[in-house]
Amino acid sequence: MPEYSSLFVCLMGMGVVFVGLICLIVLTMIMGKIVGGHAAPAAAPAPVVTAPAAAPEGNRQEIAAAVAAAIAEELGADITGIRIVSMKKL
Repeated sequence: MPEYSSLFVCLMGMGVVFVGLICLIVLTMIMGKIVGGHAAPAAAPAPVVTAPAAAPEGNRQEIAAAVAAAIAEELGADITGIRIVSMKKL
């Protein structure tokens, strides 16, 4: 049995992989054309722009407490040492 060099084995392996990938690409393109092709996108109606609803003030304290707890957990600090000055919606 002939002894193949490691370079030959490496190049043959990469060649087989690339040929296989090219075959997969071609097969998926053929299946795409058979199954549905490219349908023309329907004209979408213009989106209605509405003003975002304001968060109720009653939940503001609960949201601040949840944010403080999450920050304390992430930092590994005590929650009493965290003071939230302001919160802005992004």
